[in-house]
Amino acid sequence: MNHEQISRIAHTDHPVKAPLDDESVRRLLDRAIPHEDARVLDLGCGPAEWLLRALASRPGLRAEGVDVSADALAQARAAAADLGVQDRLTLHRGRAEEFVPDRPFDVVLSVGATHAFGGLLPTLAAAREHLAPGGHVLVGDGIWQGEPTREAVEMLGDFADLAATLDLVTADGWTPVHGHVSTRRELDDYEWACWGTLAAWGLDRPDHPDGVEALATAATRRTEWLRVYRDTWGFLSLVLRRTSD
Repeated sequence: MNHEQISRIAHTDHPVKAPLDDESVRRLLDRAIPHEDARVLDLGCGPAEWLLRALASRPGLRAEGVDVSADALAQARAAAADLGVQDRLTLHRGRAEEFVPDRPFDVVLSVGATHAFGGLLPTLAAAREHLAPGGHVLVGDGIWQGEPTREAVEMLGDFADLAATLDLVTADGWTPVHGHVSTRRELDDYEWACWGTLAAWGLDRPDHPDGVEALATAATRRTEWLRVYRDTWGFLSLVLRRTSD
């Protein structure tokens, strides 16, 4: 099984690929999208869950998503057709960091995809290139909520704590207008959903090589979560505006 197959199965019951519950997603979208007929771009959209939710609740919205995964974009197209929003969603296959739009967007999203750009500040630099004056950026990235072990840093990345992350963002020319730190419940629910779903998928296929691998992968990921980063890693979502246009 490749990473894409594992991720698709693991997120079956948690389609938002970040430790956020449905209410947190709704509030973040409400704060980030300034008007009902906004143009929204998602850099690293995956199956476009954020865009689909925004489109379903805002009949005048138009959205575009960029991702390298043909499989994820196919999932997004199918889901958009099921929701009846396909005419307002444009999907581009390619590297998010290389995307060149025809005009700026009112809102730029990148939640849980900062690795594609090499970190939080490079992600914000890319978002700035696509953002209309007065627009909003919704970004989500990891933070440390305790002193991480070297193993945790090597596994997840070199994040900062909440205060230091906000210092970096404001020094880079952004003003936070809303934010959300994922709760312990959201963080745990996400991990249980991902690795529990993958484990169940494997248990249902005991004689299939992919079933055996899925079960082993779920066990490994669950152990990493519990023993390496559960007590120190967190997730921060920010709605930002440029401090000056």
